[in-house]
Amino acid sequence: MRLLIALLAGSLFGAGLLVSGMTDTTKVQGWLDVFGNWDPTLAFVMGGAILPMLVAWRLISGRKALTGGDFPPPPRSEVDRRLIIGSVLFGMGWGLAGLCPGPAMASLTYGGLGGLVFLIAMVAGMFIAPTLGAQLDRAANAA
Repeated sequence: MRLLIALLAGSLFGAGLLVSGMTDTTKVQGWLDVFGNWDPTLAFVMGGAILPMLVAWRLISGRKALTGGDFPPPPRSEVDRRLIIGSVLFGMGWGLAGLCPGPAMASLTYGGLGGLVFLIAMVAGMFIAPTLGAQLDRAANAA
């Protein structure tokens, strides 16, 4: 049952990315180009993701997941150095390539070599980040 729910949720997410244009790198870069040829249509995609998630976090309090496990805890609300650095790096990658993790996975089917190179670099960054983060934490604590 859990795998079926994951397949349905992933398929719905991927279809939403394709239909909304989030896999079109020029559309995403147009959204990020607020001082140039700005394309505000992805704001509706963002709102369409944020609003249901806001409701979902409110509704899960005290409930069990359909598959029997616990829901993950809500994300931390504090703004710290790690969040700022991660956000800056994510934004730089998103702005330069026009892709973030979900659309990068979806673009494997049509993105050609560029999409594959981006995905490999993204996965490498995910593996490097914990080690680099720990080193930065040690350096900050030593200072």
